[in-house]
Amino acid sequence: MKHHFKMTEEINFKAICNLTTRVMGLPTGSLALKSRRRQLQSARSIAGYIGLTEENIHREVIAKVLNRNRCITYHYENKHKKNFKHCKIYRENFEKIYSFYKNIDDSKKVFVDGDFMKSHLLQHGVKETLKSDVRLEVKSGAIKCDIKTSYFEFSNQLENVKLAMTKYHYTVKIF
Repeated sequence: MKHHFKMTEEINFKAICNLTTRVMGLPTGSLALKSRRRQLQSARSIAGYIGLTEENIHREVIAKVLNRNRCITYHYENKHKKNFKHCKIYRENFEKIYSFYKNIDDSKKVFVDGDFMKSHLLQHGVKETLKSDVRLEVKSGAIKCDIKTSYFEFSNQLENVKLAMTKYHYTVKIF
């Protein structure tokens, strides 16, 4: 049975939302409110579009974080070109948020060698178990690394992976 783990997608999208609210001068967490104020709608649309196109975050994760229906993500994606072309406020906010996003994203590193990534994880508190029930697949760039763990330890090891990879661009899947 194959499970795709969405925790890193959710963490990455929450970071995009926090960046969006900070750049636009909105309160943290305000994108999940039910308010229909133009500024919040624009911010949600920008964050959703960046999450979809740049991070390839699943629509259900975006909808969950924004406290919306998954279908709204199609709206964000389809209306982006029109909003960017015809709405000055949307365009200026998108350019500002996107430039901040790119500066942050470019500062994160990726691994180029799987053995080095595995040794980095093991040196930073990630432990493997001999009798493994669960496999964590950590991916950074084009490199993948498997961490074998048990059902009892996988949440601790997931937290250790998160701490070890803070300066790296990565995703985790659970199998």
